[in-house]
Amino acid sequence: MNTVPKHVAIIMDGNGRWAKQRFMPRLAGHRAGRKAARAAVEFAARNSEIDVLTLFAFSTENWSRPEDEVSGLMGLFGKALSEEVPELKKNGIRIRFVGELSRFSDELQTQMAAAEELTQDGTHLCLQLALNYGGRADIAQAVRQLAASAAAGELDPAQITEDHIAAQLYGASVPDPDLMIRTGGEKRISNFLLWDSAYAEFYFTDTLWPDFNKTAFEAAVNWFAGRQRRFGKTGEQVSKPT
Repeated sequence: MNTVPKHVAIIMDGNGRWAKQRFMPRLAGHRAGRKAARAAVEFAARNSEIDVLTLFAFSTENWSRPEDEVSGLMGLFGKALSEEVPELKKNGIRIRFVGELSRFSDELQTQMAAAEELTQDGTHLCLQLALNYGGRADIAQAVRQLAASAAAGELDPAQITEDHIAAQLYGASVPDPDLMIRTGGEKRISNFLLWDSAYAEFYFTDTLWPDFNKTAFEAAVNWFAGRQRRFGKTGEQVSKPT
């Protein structure tokens, strides 16, 4: 049984509340959140057993936030790509973007494509950023692809399995998350990796995202080590020596 998660997914929640507590604009919280994201990537990269880190950066529902906040977030994201990607390349970290990216500006889409190409040979850690991502939308687009294949006579609908659906999801190239972390005190997964997280362990913390440092990340990983992952079996079955 693995005591360290191979794939960690994080819902980075609490930037706005962090800023409000300090009488600062919400965008200041997002700037602080970027620093926390960098620390999380550094922690995961130093842990040789963590292969994938997925960060929920912008959901399909986040477009409904105030226009100035969305615009500010897009600016911060572009700035982060310019400043962080060369360092990711240097440290052997591959970056991937999962979600419906066509809604972003042409400039951002070009930056994302360039970042993926520049870091494609990285083998130290796979960093996935979920952008304009929603779990239901992910499943829907996977089903549309299968429906198109069936309509073209390439696939028998009666033969469709869970594996067929999983293969069409945005995150199909990486294993399902073992550990899902949500900061900020809320205890829900907010439409994140609905299919992929079927057997993830869920860790909820009151710590707001800008305060989620390496010590907090280590606490979550240590908590995971104490979990018994049964996958439908009994506790006696999984603890029985092989």
